[in-house]
Amino acid sequence: MSTIWKIKGLFLVAAGISFLLSVYLWFNGYKDQGVYVGLWVPSILSSGALMLAGKGKDYE
Repeated sequence: MSTIWKIKGLFLVAAGISFLLSVYLWFNGYKDQGVYVGLWVPSILSSGALMLAGKGKDYE
């Protein structure tokens, strides 16, 4: 497995954990905290896309 796929996987796992945590908070009555943590998901994915921009086949 190449390094680029490990980095992509790390960002996807982080976003997934954030999403699951936000759903957990929401359904346990912490709606404001659930929304706050839910806002991390697009931020994590955007930062991952920004860091990996331009890293194509030349990087591997």
